[in-house]
Amino acid sequence: MNMILRLAWRNIWRHPRRSLLTIAAITFAAALLVFMLTLQFGSYDMMIDNNLSVLTGHFQVQRAGYLDKPKMRATIADAQQISEKMRSINGINNLAVRANGFALLASEERTYGIQVIGVETAHEGNLSIIPERIQSGRFLSGDNAQELIIGEALARNLKVNVGDELTLLGSGRDGSIAAAVLPIVGIFNSGSSEIDRGMIEIPLATFQDIFSMGKSAHVIVGMVERLDRLETVLAQVRAEITPLQKGKSGDLVVLDWNRLVPGLFQMIQADMANSWFMYGCLILIVTFSILNTFLMAVLERTREFGVMLALGTKPLFIGKLVMLESLLLTLLGLTMGLVLGTAITLYYYVYGFTYPGMEELGAQFGLTGAVTPQLSVFAFTLGPIAILLFTMIASLYPALRIRVLKPVDAMKSV
Repeated sequence: MNMILRLAWRNIWRHPRRSLLTIAAITFAAALLVFMLTLQFGSYDMMIDNNLSVLTGHFQVQRAGYLDKPKMRATIADAQQISEKMRSINGINNLAVRANGFALLASEERTYGIQVIGVETAHEGNLSIIPERIQSGRFLSGDNAQELIIGEALARNLKVNVGDELTLLGSGRDGSIAAAVLPIVGIFNSGSSEIDRGMIEIPLATFQDIFSMGKSAHVIVGMVERLDRLETVLAQVRAEITPLQKGKSGDLVVLDWNRLVPGLFQMIQADMANSWFMYGCLILIVTFSILNTFLMAVLERTREFGVMLALGTKPLFIGKLVMLESLLLTLLGLTMGLVLGTAITLYYYVYGFTYPGMEELGAQFGLTGAVTPQLSVFAFTLGPIAILLFTMIASLYPALRIRVLKPVDAMKSV
């Protein structure tokens, strides 16, 4: 083994310029794949976190059918008691109870139809980014406070500011009229224009009082500590709510973020498919570069291989030699590429990756700031492993070509 390794290493540097160019190509491709994949997976993490941390959460407990037809009557009885029991489940970061309704919201000059969300003020700050995005004023002070917060776009449309009062008019759970006059204590910018122009938040107890909800609510929203362990956590959540199915809470279901926001997952899948087409083209270019290098090496050394065959060297040994040369050359390039790609990735992990105009463009996809690359073994090794696999497949052709060589004809080759 030591002899064949020394021969392979010596043969690589017979043509140092060609070998260095091939190594450079592999290095560039590997570094680019490492950086692009870590950046891409990091952007997906940001998209998921930014989209889900506004309202949706990683999962929700709600009545069956509520997602498709959000009726005011489809409530969870004693939702706050249920959420308190669920807080003991390992892996859950936080839970919050919410109630949802629709109403007309009127200022002195204009009226708009909006979504009203009742939130647990003590827990909402750990679940949603909206309390952090208050641009003027403050967040809700308590569950019984008679006040509301409003999105920037809706505030502009209604021509109101912090301290102004708004009239809310809707329909309660029992069919009664839900009406209230509440002051604005905060104006938020969630990063989503749709939310900012069509939603207000009020304290949960205030919502329950205005909309005749009693102690019930519509959804229990949860965030987990690790998204990759979501299914394990959801299994425990389902086990916790199973005894409630036959009670007054009704037919409860647990929905993950894929079910709650199917468009987000589909968008990630589509983007990944498009990206892999580009990555595949890059890998193919490197593969053909390796194939060209070793095919030329085999053709140039045909006479040498003929002499070796005539002296009794087995074709299998020569084939292994060519494959080992390919492997060594590829590993050199991949090692250098992995080092370079890791250095670039770590730099942007510390400082974040952004470019002019990214904030405006990224806001459409939930990328509200600099993207932080994902530091994971999978992201770092996926590209280099793909290059290694394809290049080794490509090197099979020159190696197999040796098996058809005839010693006499090969030695006559110039």
